[in-house]
Amino acid sequence: MVDSYYESGSTAERWDRAQLFFEAKEYVIAVRILTGIVDEVPEQVAPRLLLARAYYHSAQLKKAETELRAVLERDPVEQYATLMLGRTLERQGRPEDAARYLRLAAAFDGDVTGEVAAQR
Repeated sequence: MVDSYYESGSTAERWDRAQLFFEAKEYVIAVRILTGIVDEVPEQVAPRLLLARAYYHSAQLKKAETELRAVLERDPVEQYATLMLGRTLERQGRPEDAARYLRLAAAFDGDVTGEVAAQR
């Protein structure tokens, strides 16, 4: 596919397209589309969170971490981003850094013991 396909259409059309590629597990293509959307509307949390998820699933963990931190900067109580950041840090071999975010995610979920986050 040519680049113009990824860039064509309104933001809403590209958002729909990115979601379809993500759901089809075509994470690299989803990243290509979502990167443009995030550049266009950087204040929006949803496209940035989906971009982080696409990075995570395509094993681009440093980029996933960067996007998740940007999400949490905009929305500090975004529970899923907090959990994902913990998982991303774990996957990078940084369990001490991950523990803080996993505890926060568990607390956001109402699990003060941290068991819910540990089981996900």
